[in-house]
Amino acid sequence: MKKTKNEDNVKNIVLCGSMKVKNQIIEVSEELEKIGYNVLLPVECMQGLDKVIASRAHFNRIADPENDTIIVVNATKNGIENYIGPNSFAEIAFGFYFNKKVFLLNDVYEQYKDEIVGWNVIPLKGDLNNLK
Repeated sequence: MKKTKNEDNVKNIVLCGSMKVKNQIIEVSEELEKIGYNVLLPVECMQGLDKVIASRAHFNRIADPENDTIIVVNATKNGIENYIGPNSFAEIAFGFYFNKKVFLLNDVYEQYKDEIVGWNVIPLKGDLNNLK
């Protein structure tokens, strides 16, 4: 994954993604922090807290006006490239609704292509230099 300088005034990034790729979410967080971003993780989800509590806490992070961007770590899961599960799709929709910049770490997940393209979600194609 290539690094970029934080020149686009993005201050707070909320990371989203399946807990099956939790290690990749942590790796992306570390890379973003190295280049100057403040990164918010789905900590309650990572800790395995109750789904209702974890989801509400994470949706609150996305809705917070201080957090202007979300990135979905849509890694390969169970052999499916660019996977976006139902919870991550809900997070994308929530980000779209609250006028956040929404990015996918990788490319578009075909199953949700119409919505992802229609909502102007930007695929980074694995390259953080595309984060703008």
